Amino acid sequence: MISVAVIGAGSMGKNHIRVFRGMPDVELVAVVDSNPEAREQISHLYCIPTYSSYQEMLERERPDAVSVVVPSQLHFTVTKYLLEAGCHVLVEKPIATNLDDARDLVATAERMDRILAVGHVERFNPAILELKRRLDAVELGTIFQIYARRLGPFPSRIQDVGVIMDLATHDLDVMRFLTGRNYVRVHAETRQVLNRPHEDLLTGIIRFEDNMLGLLEINWITPTKIRELYVTGERGMFKVNYITQDLTFFENAETNGHAGWQALSLLRGVSEGNVMQYALQKKEPLRSELENFISGVRGDRSNIVYGWDAIQTLAFARELVTCAYSDAMGEVTVP
Repeated sequence: MISVAVIGAGSMGKNHIRVFRGMPDVELVAVVDSNPEAREQISHLYCIPTYSSYQEMLERERPDAVSVVVPSQLHFTVTKYLLEAGCHVLVEKPIATNLDDARDLVATAERMDRILAVGHVERFNPAILELKRRLDAVELGTIFQIYARRLGPFPSRIQDVGVIMDLATHDLDVMRFLTGRNYVRVHAETRQVLNRPHEDLLTGIIRFEDNMLGLLEINWITPTKIRELYVTGERGMFKVNYITQDLTFFENAETNGHAGWQALSLLRGVSEGNVMQYALQKKEPLRSELENFISGVRGDRSNIVYGWDAIQTLAFARELVTCAYSDAMGEVTVP
């Protein structure tokens, strides 16, 4: 039996609590939140101890593993304290708000021999996992472009960061995960539409290794929720709908039956071919993510998004922020 605790009982924290409660051989021993109303609600629903302080919780409960679901500005302080107390930790993305703190957390986890996992939950979407399998099998041929659309209404719970750190980190991580490529140059344009000190809208352009292009269209000023990813290559285009967990392939008929992007295809261009929607077994990505975390605590650490990997994503998110607010083209140095 693995004992776990959740720090942060906001909207996302409640989902962590729900999933842990439904996992076999896992005991949710405590929830921490500074809001007394949230603690009372959790205590009433689940009949588990709640605390206003994670320090007090650690003294009394000593969980094996902890989910950290607090505002981004608190990720470093809370996560480092937990690691030094001997806990395995899954911290929601971003790993921290700056690279020095992120590297400190990774070093602390290595020194304490503890798992530091980061909640890049979109990696566990069944449509993304199937797309990854097909791209690794080179079914699309050479990849030319990845285009992410992540639009929706403003989440009032987010107060300490803008769309780059809150939303773009999902897509930056997925782009790296799918292609295995790092970024070499970024450009970003943002707008502050709402009465807040952070950006509400992002249009980003990324050049990857091997000249692949990435496009980001991200905001929280759209009255409907859109979560889509398009990957265009020599043999066609894959489309992912994150919300419905659908993966669709639009074939380039000019390459049908060919081994590659041949001279004849280049001359003839692109034309519409078959459309294939794959039948996938759908599953809640957060459940898969937390199951992988617990499996890691038990010894199987093959599918965890580790802190060192999350540092790469944070570096590129920070580069987008710098570029957006300096009105300059950013040359990326991979940490």
